[in-house]
Amino acid sequence: MKLIEKIGNFLGVGGDRGAPAPHYVALADGLVVTATHAEAWFTLSSSNTDLMSESARDSELDAAASALARTLAGSDAQLKILWSPLNADDYTEEAAGLFAAGRWQEWAAARVARLDHIALPARHLLLGVRITERTGQTAAVSRRGVAEGLGVASSAVSTRELARLDAIMRRLGRRLESTPWRAQPAAVEMLAWMIAREQHRTTPLPSPAAGLITGAKLAALTRGRILPYPDHLRVVDAAGETAAWTAVLTMTGFPERMESPGAGEWLRVLSEITYVPDLDDDLDDDLDPASLILPVSPEASIRFKVMAKREALKKADGARRTTKEQRRSAAQHSAEDAGLAVEETEGVMAGLIRDMGREDVTLVEDHPRLIVTSTTSLDDLRARIDAVVTFYGGLGIEVGVGEEEQRELWLEAQAGDQLRVPDLGHTRDVTALAGSWWWGGAQVGDDAGPIVGYLTGTTPGIYRNDLTIGSEKGDATTTLFTGRSGRGKTVALMASLLDAAFRGAFVLALDFKGDMGGLVAAGRRYGLNAHLIETGSRFAGVADLFKLLDREGAERAQIEVPAQLGIAMPPHLRARGAETPVQHAVNQVIAAGEPATWKVVDHLRHSADPLARETGEALYELGQTAIGAPFMGRPAAGVPPLSPEPGIWVVQMPGLSLPGAADAREDWNVLQRMSVALMHSMLAYGITTAGRKDLRGLRKAVAVPEVHVLTATKEGSAFLEYVARVGRALSTALALDTQDPESLAHLVGVIEQLTTVFGFQLTHPDQQDALAELLGLPPGPHTRALIQSIGLQPDGEVRHGHAIVRDRRFQTATVQWDIPTAELLALLDTTPRLDDTTQTAARFEEAAV
Repeated sequence: MKLIEKIGNFLGVGGDRGAPAPHYVALADGLVVTATHAEAWFTLSSSNTDLMSESARDSELDAAASALARTLAGSDAQLKILWSPLNADDYTEEAAGLFAAGRWQEWAAARVARLDHIALPARHLLLGVRITERTGQTAAVSRRGVAEGLGVASSAVSTRELARLDAIMRRLGRRLESTPWRAQPAAVEMLAWMIAREQHRTTPLPSPAAGLITGAKLAALTRGRILPYPDHLRVVDAAGETAAWTAVLTMTGFPERMESPGAGEWLRVLSEITYVPDLDDDLDDDLDPASLILPVSPEASIRFKVMAKREALKKADGARRTTKEQRRSAAQHSAEDAGLAVEETEGVMAGLIRDMGREDVTLVEDHPRLIVTSTTSLDDLRARIDAVVTFYGGLGIEVGVGEEEQRELWLEAQAGDQLRVPDLGHTRDVTALAGSWWWGGAQVGDDAGPIVGYLTGTTPGIYRNDLTIGSEKGDATTTLFTGRSGRGKTVALMASLLDAAFRGAFVLALDFKGDMGGLVAAGRRYGLNAHLIETGSRFAGVADLFKLLDREGAERAQIEVPAQLGIAMPPHLRARGAETPVQHAVNQVIAAGEPATWKVVDHLRHSADPLARETGEALYELGQTAIGAPFMGRPAAGVPPLSPEPGIWVVQMPGLSLPGAADAREDWNVLQRMSVALMHSMLAYGITTAGRKDLRGLRKAVAVPEVHVLTATKEGSAFLEYVARVGRALSTALALDTQDPESLAHLVGVIEQLTTVFGFQLTHPDQQDALAELLGLPPGPHTRALIQSIGLQPDGEVRHGHAIVRDRRFQTATVQWDIPTAELLALLDTTPRLDDTTQTAARFEEAAV
């Protein structure tokens, strides 16, 4: 029989080239059932390998090779790498479940338009394993051919059989779930899409009934026409027009040794293949040349079978014996020298046998195919093919079109089919197949949530981030943005806060630098409840603790207000016991009803006690200053106070001068005392709002740009650690923005609660090492060079918004923050300019009215 098969292969008629196409009987979650057999199908997760350390890569590669050798030994398997264009319209439907405030429809539409412009493909990894033959189906297949001719054919799979197949599939899935691929049963909708996409029809996919697709719905998935030609196939649509041109390429030769990272990652690099299409003569001269380089996005289908250890040992030993006999024969005859190739092969086979006896190493027979498709023209298809052949030629891999066998190769690539062209395959150890890193690349971010940018690693894709998702996931809730000035971290923070506000969150931003007014302008532009509060007499009384803590009752304010005024008053008055008349005044004002801090000051000024009057006059004068007015000035008409309701509240406090943690209180100057007193209001308000029981169900986000202003004080550090530690329980997200990641290392409570870290460019080695630790990257020259180069264009110019991200799963990759419109980018821009951001916000407020 083997001799006949070899002769058939030589003549091009061997294997199962003439076997009929697969006849699908049923699709279910994780199952493809045909007339002859059943296959278990799983979706595989991408692994973030772009920034993975060398030791971690080696460990994951060993785990993948072990999974192949143990879990899939003896099984016929098929690996498929597919690409799909990002359907931006799906985000519109998703946004309806995400956003609830403002004109979120307009916000989502801007993102959809941006996604359509970027046109990022999405990668899908699927693994199919033949799990059982359907006994007694051989005769049924023959009868089906007769029945189809009579028009009475029918096929079905019983509920009992489906239950049995489902149990087999899930047992295998539990074993594959613990592999680096984190396999999960493929949803029936995914399987239907995988089968139907080959027809390039625009008809919608059938909706599964009870998770099962059978009968006419299943037959409709393959209602297409594929016309084979010697070097390609043409897919014909319902109107009889060519919808796509497709070619199947075979990988016929590999180098003897391949390194990983490097040419050994021959499946991971699929996303890196690009080409330049034929261009029109009337192109715009201002067109960016980079936009003319398009991805080829070739897909891969690899049928493979991992040999059992005994079979692999036998084959390796047979090869060793053959080379040994060749060497002996050469030594006994006139040649005497068997050649270096024969001697090296004998040594390699001996080493392979030794490794197979000691480790999880065995052999695998694989048949790699690449599928290239164009929906433009045949010439465009051939340009794509040339790009693929040239790319792999540079890696030392021979790739060519499977001429005269396009039909057989195309059928072979379909799920539920079988190996048809066995002579175009390879035998190698499982490490060589695992070293192709088909699951490698870049993967970071949330699975769902607002889209804020895209990946810039070796695998294209969108990037999602939600500041407020930590509590829902039962995870930490602190996010850090860190890097040099002018690299886009504050703009990225504001974009995240906008998404939080659209989700109905209460957003409080403590703006120490005074450049976040654009967040209010952007919020009002999209109909959000957004307010800008500044220091100065215009906003007098807006940070009055009596108003901020009104829900907590007078008891809390009865303690906090005297403490705040004690900070603000001159030290000589406090030394003379002025805190006692202040407490008395607070008690009197509370008893009178409708308390306010300015009333406490006024009560002191009109007191009969000389010390109280002197204290009141001092506090009154300080209340006329820009920093004192917000917390103890008389409120101005028309300025809304801070209120814990959905919306954006930006409190700008530029010019604060907070003392260091080591500075004695007696040494504080007037500006430092007033700065600490104002900060006392904000911190007390932030802590109170986060901890209020009636607000537990409200999403909350507290943002602190220039966080080093707080970390320099004991009160500020305590505030950050408190919000970070209790954020999950109180549904409060904490977003920090700093240029100094090294200073955060001392705040263990904050570092321990970090869920996401955005690292922008840093240049100092100490800061780079601190960021590397926060990102989970190995410190050293390589990581420092990576952090040094992030956020730079090839010509050395600044690339704003480019960062390294570590997500809540501790995955790390490079991403590009993407602001959907130029108008929004102009609003959020923090670059100093002549027109005041307050005026910009006011203009949008007038427009909104």
